[in-house]
Amino acid sequence: MSNSTEKIEYVSYLDYQGKYKGFLSWIMATDHKRIGLLYMYSIMTFFFIGAFFGLLMKIEMLSPGETIMKPQTYNGVFTLHGILMIFMVVIPGLSAVFGNFFLPILIGAKDVAFPKLNRFSWWIFIVGSIMAVASQLLKDGPPDTGWTFYAPYSSQTGTNVIMATAAAFVLGFSSILTGLNFIVTIHQMRAPGMRFFNMPLFPWALYATAWIQLLATPIIGITLLMLIAERMFQIGFFDPALGGDPLLFQHLFWIYSHPAVYVMMLPAMGVITEIIPTFCQRQIYGYKAVAISSLAIAGVGFLVWGHHMYTSGMSDQARWFFSLLTFIVAVPSAIKVFNWITTMYNGSIDVKPPFLYALAFIFLFIIGGTTGLLLGSVATNVQVHDTSFVVAHFHYIIFGGMGFAFFAAIHYWLPKMYGRMYNFKIANIALVINFIGFNLLYFPQFIIGVEGMPRRYFDYPAQFQPMQVISSIGGFILVAGLILMVFNLVKGAKSGPVAPSNPWNGSTLEWTLPATPSLENFDEEPVIKENPYDYK
Repeated sequence: MSNSTEKIEYVSYLDYQGKYKGFLSWIMATDHKRIGLLYMYSIMTFFFIGAFFGLLMKIEMLSPGETIMKPQTYNGVFTLHGILMIFMVVIPGLSAVFGNFFLPILIGAKDVAFPKLNRFSWWIFIVGSIMAVASQLLKDGPPDTGWTFYAPYSSQTGTNVIMATAAAFVLGFSSILTGLNFIVTIHQMRAPGMRFFNMPLFPWALYATAWIQLLATPIIGITLLMLIAERMFQIGFFDPALGGDPLLFQHLFWIYSHPAVYVMMLPAMGVITEIIPTFCQRQIYGYKAVAISSLAIAGVGFLVWGHHMYTSGMSDQARWFFSLLTFIVAVPSAIKVFNWITTMYNGSIDVKPPFLYALAFIFLFIIGGTTGLLLGSVATNVQVHDTSFVVAHFHYIIFGGMGFAFFAAIHYWLPKMYGRMYNFKIANIALVINFIGFNLLYFPQFIIGVEGMPRRYFDYPAQFQPMQVISSIGGFILVAGLILMVFNLVKGAKSGPVAPSNPWNGSTLEWTLPATPSLENFDEEPVIKENPYDYK
């Protein structure tokens, strides 16, 4: 990057020519905006690969018995779909893309605290992703354990579990370094006059997320190393045949993996909290409540992992304790939903694609959250544990949550990232197709889950076929909507109309910059408002 004291003519970060040219100018960049785009291109590639494997599973589920693949192949496709989507899409997702691109701008900084470490985080992400894909191609065959790598099966199967778990271990380092960078950036790089309680709420969400990344990710890293050691050296950590305890794996896995849900969801909530005030032209209702609720979700989220294990043999006292905590963690999430809806009340609403995606997010998140409370209750959890009901709930939270928030974010910030606009009509059509396809794909799984359809099964009784067919049709509709959406965004980014610097009449700092920011974001020190959502 250029010396910040040097007076240079305005040059868009997309046009900046530094030490390296062409492709090298991107992979060697330390500019947080370019690194954010690198993450976006990588993550969207993995997303569509993962969606392809998900569609293959839905084709297999069209009818009982073997349709297009054998049971072992199905298990491998299922595992690959999970690894791609969880570790390479939804966990990095919003934080890595929009956190990298907009966190420094939203707090009035020229970059993140450690630009070279930020670049290194992306390199690690790519290395881990290559390892994950390679695990599917080696001669022993793709891992067939599912993305959770549950022991003792993961200790005993002859497939490439070591490579897959090592990939997840490496990807964890990228997450840790990104979280550390964001924490230091928020503490040390805020513009003069920007206190914590006049900071925009997306940085608040990233701040809470970063603490989870920093504190929870080492737990899964250690767990995966223990699993690798058990397979390589026959050390009895989890395998009962070696004197290990498989429940130990479940505890260690979910101590990380439940907070990881909030690594996915908190940035999504932060995006929605930026979009709603902008398109309602109103100050966010209950600013401090929304900010503190992010920290509350992060804190309580560390304590509720046991609700994944009600059927594993834990004591009744442990089950009611974890159930209580699960209901408590729903309170700060409900605060956010209440404040979003209250902000819309009597607002001057401008119905544009980002706002419509935000509304879709709220609708889907409420369904996911409500069904999550059913799973938090011991009695109903025991009834639907390990059924398709859990699959539906999980996807309403993760895809309906993080996924639709990601789509809202790219529609909201694309004019600032590329300086061009997309076609609103096509964006709205794609949204309707995505919304219909998503609900057709996943809602039937609630129904068959209650009826007893197990998850992860290659085959099923004929009684479940009608709902499985509807679900598979929904998968095809959703993929069509996603292709249309991406086509519209890519076309807009390349050749759409030139965007004004503030197309949505937003009030936060990114909308004070030119259509595409310069290399160092701010030519002059930004003026910090007491209220970041001042639309007067």
